[in-house]
Amino acid sequence: MNERDDDIRLEEIEIELLLEGLYQRYGVDLRDYARASLRRRLRQCMQYEQVATISGLQEKALHDTECLERLLLQLASNSVAMFHDPKFYLAFRAKVIPQLRTYPFVRIWHAGCTTGEEVYSMAILLEEEGLYSRCRIYATDLSHEVVRRAKEGAFPLAAVREYTGNYLHAGGKRLLSDYYAAHEGKAVFSSALRRNVIFSEHNLVTDSSFNEFQVVLCRNVMIYFNQRLQERVHELIYESLNMFGIVGLGSRESLRLSPREAFYEAVDGQHRLYRKVM
Repeated sequence: MNERDDDIRLEEIEIELLLEGLYQRYGVDLRDYARASLRRRLRQCMQYEQVATISGLQEKALHDTECLERLLLQLASNSVAMFHDPKFYLAFRAKVIPQLRTYPFVRIWHAGCTTGEEVYSMAILLEEEGLYSRCRIYATDLSHEVVRRAKEGAFPLAAVREYTGNYLHAGGKRLLSDYYAAHEGKAVFSSALRRNVIFSEHNLVTDSSFNEFQVVLCRNVMIYFNQRLQERVHELIYESLNMFGIVGLGSRESLRLSPREAFYEAVDGQHRLYRKVM
């Protein structure tokens, strides 16, 4: 074994010890996260926390809950944007909204909501389609700090140009600026968009289903999980959907080869929208 192989093996041991330590100390289970992305994000955390090794990061996280929150925030940040993948929202408007109009009340779960960009995107879409008043959105993520930021609904003004372009391409019917006010370098979205949103912590690894939903959105979350955890999350989503409920996945995710593949039909397979039929 050469020196580089030895370093890689040592780092892998450190990662295993860190993940086991977080699980034993806080009940936070990251052990089935995909290793490549996890390793990259842990290295980013090391730089931020100014430690030289993952063992140093472990020591700090186990003794400092604020360090733990920063670590979880880094792991939960999936580089999302408002109306990311605009064609998904176009497909949702065209093919899912008509079904939702048939329900007297609609429950939507954003599983892995990160810092809330997609939550506010969906709230705006539902508002524009005249459905928001009879919807309840449950926005959940692993970290208290992530959920707090999502609830705040404040995003950098520098990103709004991208968000505005996405919104228009997603079929937006007004101006995105109608929904926010600029304040201290941030776009602070209207509290009216939060009136039907419940923000809460939920761990897809260890927590169970908590309601029955007409829609579950879990987009660009499972790409960070290994096969075993992906299968668990697919099962959790299935259990959480009512019959004919809709699941929306990210562009790099699919039901193909999942344990519940045969229990769905494609609403729009290209844009990863599926309906539970069994």
